[in-house]
Amino acid sequence: MRKSIRPLKVTNYAIVCLFVLSLAAADQQPLEAAGITSLTNPKVRYERCQKSYIKLERRDVSVVVVDNAAIDLPELPGHRAGYNGIASLRHSKHPENAFVPSIAGLNFEHIHDGTRAGLTEKFEPRKFPMQLRRINAHTVELYQPPTGNWKLESCGRYCLLEDGTIEYTFECIPRENAYSHGYIGLFWASYIDKPEDTAIHFNGRTRNSKQKPGWIKAITPRHGVESTHPPAASYPTIEVDPDFPLTLVGNLSKHEHTDAWYYGVTHGMALAFMFRPKDNIWFAQSPSGGGNGNPAWDFQWFIHNPKVGKAYGFTMRAAYLPFDSHAEMIHATENHRTALGHQ
Repeated sequence: MRKSIRPLKVTNYAIVCLFVLSLAAADQQPLEAAGITSLTNPKVRYERCQKSYIKLERRDVSVVVVDNAAIDLPELPGHRAGYNGIASLRHSKHPENAFVPSIAGLNFEHIHDGTRAGLTEKFEPRKFPMQLRRINAHTVELYQPPTGNWKLESCGRYCLLEDGTIEYTFECIPRENAYSHGYIGLFWASYIDKPEDTAIHFNGRTRNSKQKPGWIKAITPRHGVESTHPPAASYPTIEVDPDFPLTLVGNLSKHEHTDAWYYGVTHGMALAFMFRPKDNIWFAQSPSGGGNGNPAWDFQWFIHNPKVGKAYGFTMRAAYLPFDSHAEMIHATENHRTALGHQ
């Protein structure tokens, strides 16, 4: 004889528990740090580097990661102070630096809240000391104590994966909250050395439309004009003062991207920037950010309603590889995009 299945009894206690869980889920930030870097994970062991640069090599790719001090190396003559991140990116198929040698790529550039009043230092990450930390033979971190104006503490991890792709994880903790528009705006720049074409390529459509996505070759007419391409997914409005001087931040193009990655082509090589869709990264570009003929291929990230003492973070990957065709780029980056959560 089969036993009848008794219906679940929903008590007031159960209802309260469900309500509390719902509130907790609603309050959970998708941008919470995953505890990857030494900033957020006390178990991470590192060696503090006494120099202002560290060289990493894997497969066909070599990089030089720098803090924001000036350095002068044979492969980086006259590298300027302030520019941090990857100062040199080279491939066995193209031994010249992909980035403007005196500047950098994946360079942490701006901290802001969209107001002129809050921007007492336009390039705050450049101006306050950074510390290089070696994690292992293929991984280094760039740690910055709370900055002088915004009091943002941060750590960026650069890891050369087995195939030479760069995985970059950024984690930060706001130590004060004086962000007038209710968000922290963060900006990264990569200054490309004299490519034949300044365009970037991404899958997208006309902004705020229901068009079927297609591949877009995006070119901006000049610096700070039609410079940024937001994600097509539902995203909060970014309020920017009319006189805000960082013109790349809020000057929207007519496009929005539908896949969280883009690439550009330079001297027979392709440089692809791939992001996790959940991080809602905004693409940005300038035809002359690194000087005449040297475009900036950039991105920006926004933390809405930041909480003091809470850790936030994102992860992306950058692949530098020979360019054969658009179709081959899609194929060559597929595994990395899948690892980042692309469908």
